Amino acid sequence: MTKFHPHIPVMLRRSVNLLITDTEGIYVDATLGGAGHSAEILERLGDNASLYGIDQDPEALDAAIERVGNDPRFTAIQGNFGYLSTILPPDIHGKISGILFDLGVSTHQIREPERGFSFQHDGPLDMRMSDLSGVSAWQVVNEYPYEKLRDIIFHYGEERLSRQIAKKIISNRPVETTGELREIIKDVAFPPQAVKSMARVFQAIRIEVNRELDMLKSALVESLELLKPGGRITAISYHSLEDRIVKTFFRSGNHEGHIEKDFYGNEIKPIEPVVRKVIVPTDEEITQNPASRSAKLRAAQKIGEEG
Repeated sequence: MTKFHPHIPVMLRRSVNLLITDTEGIYVDATLGGAGHSAEILERLGDNASLYGIDQDPEALDAAIERVGNDPRFTAIQGNFGYLSTILPPDIHGKISGILFDLGVSTHQIREPERGFSFQHDGPLDMRMSDLSGVSAWQVVNEYPYEKLRDIIFHYGEERLSRQIAKKIISNRPVETTGELREIIKDVAFPPQAVKSMARVFQAIRIEVNRELDMLKSALVESLELLKPGGRITAISYHSLEDRIVKTFFRSGNHEGHIEKDFYGNEIKPIEPVVRKVIVPTDEEITQNPASRSAKLRAAQKIGEEG
């Protein structure tokens, strides 16, 4: 069995503090990983509560189940959080007290070279978070036309050298490994910017492979439908693309940012932020876990009264 590299949960206590409003409620950890957040949630829940942990990575699920043990309150489900309403049992729809999202890629995925997530290790161009994903990084790098590759690197990686990098990739095809891709990027982006450009290009390809932004948008819409009135969504994001989607949805309840108003000009929203200002890691947290430095925590609550 592959050794599972534990993932240090980011802003653990603060995210769970914002999530739990009913210690006997039903909760969902939509990004289970190694069950760091789930273990903390279970510590705070009563005997009659339930927690569903979702992850599309079978290695993460195995590690989570091993960590949580035989807790009868916990149910692990393999699947993509973009399809929450499909993979969660129908009888809990509209009854969920809280849903947690810890977005981005896990420590385990980064540290396994054969997964192809990191430019720091040489491995195959894969980047699929599970075998449920379709296209691989190899296909993106070797088969996408110039315009599509350029746009992915620019929009998903926010990389200003997207045109030059896309051209260089195409002229060096076939690109077989993460190490080869790293060297191609280094040929275009010179120090001290090379490492940041590598990170941005790898991020862009990973987002495309796993359809991460589409899945996040879908997950937020479905979460709002699955929550009971007063239920909460807590989301930790790691780059501006994710955070922008979460922020817009938490303010308006849709991805366009449109807020309807009644006849008197009062806003009609299905959701509202629990805290107005984004929460970021403390200096101590960043020192203990440097991967948390870009994290942003937001929480929102479904508006309405229980019927």
